[in-house]
Amino acid sequence: MDTTITMLGTGNAMCTRCYNTCFYLRTAGGGLLVDAGGGNGIFRQLYRGKVAIEEIHHIFVTHCHTDHILGVIWLIRKISPMMYKGKYHGTLTIYGNDLVIQAINTMCRLMVPDKITSAIGNTIILQQVDDGQHIDIASMPFTFFDIASTKAKQYGFSTVLPNGQSLVCLGDEPFQPSSERYVRGCDWLMCEAFCLYRDRQFFNPYEKNHSTALDAGRLAQELGVKHLLLYHTEDRNLTTRRITYSAEAAQHFTGTIHVPDDLETVTLSR
Repeated sequence: MDTTITMLGTGNAMCTRCYNTCFYLRTAGGGLLVDAGGGNGIFRQLYRGKVAIEEIHHIFVTHCHTDHILGVIWLIRKISPMMYKGKYHGTLTIYGNDLVIQAINTMCRLMVPDKITSAIGNTIILQQVDDGQHIDIASMPFTFFDIASTKAKQYGFSTVLPNGQSLVCLGDEPFQPSSERYVRGCDWLMCEAFCLYRDRQFFNPYEKNHSTALDAGRLAQELGVKHLLLYHTEDRNLTTRRITYSAEAAQHFTGTIHVPDDLETVTLSR
């Protein structure tokens, strides 16, 4: 079985024409859902992306912003009753930094019925991860790291895929030098591109602490990345996004560029 990433969403927080950025990394040994968007639209995206709720046993939440964490609350609300009814087997582990775990606990306590949240700590496990911590998930070794956000505390990750390639996810903020040891020379880099550099005066990416497609291409070239996957974009020009973002990143980057649409599956091959 090929290792794949299904992009359940590719948009930034305020997008309405595509879902918030989240994705499912799938291998023969299992899978990892990374973030879940900002609402119960995650159910629709999972259904349309052919990711069964029953196969999700690991979720990593990068940070506490609404467009990444709220969908996880809906998944807890969905999966806990499924466990009780025998329709979901095994445990669900949700990984995140200390603020993420605290936020999930608080939101569930305030907004979800007790009979559902009673699974937390039993069959639903909230596991705090620390900067530099190594954990094996779905037969892959993951290292979680602090991306040094200037806004909300946020973690990315690096892993080695079953085919031996390395994959790094940088979250949804600009690259910081402290992450270089994870990114340099990696096979696959998942990097945010809030907008095109040519549109920077309209979308104001730098004022919002985000990057452009041009920045991402330059970064990938400087750090010797082989494949670049761009996400967390604006949604004004979805029909031309693949062409324009790829072209702008290619001004600096000579490797392979992927600009997936919502629900598109990318095969992580050499």
